[in-house]
Amino acid sequence: MPTEKAANKPPAAKPAAPSKPAAAPKPSFFGNIIAELKKVNWPTRDEVRKLTVMVLVVAFTVGLVLGALDYGLSFLVDQFLLD
Repeated sequence: MPTEKAANKPPAAKPAAPSKPAAAPKPSFFGNIIAELKKVNWPTRDEVRKLTVMVLVVAFTVGLVLGALDYGLSFLVDQFLLD
């Protein structure tokens, strides 16, 4: 049985509901794009030139290697499998 002290105890207070933050103005879609583009670390002309040359050299080299492999394998197939 509950004691008299427990019976006189006031009910526990409910925790306050979290308040909603004040509604901030919604930025526009294009405003967000412009803001993000301002954060971009754009390369210099010299960096663009060097990286472009590097890409072209690597692409040409890979093309030569793949072309040589294709020619070699085609030659082997013609010599040994299609006789």
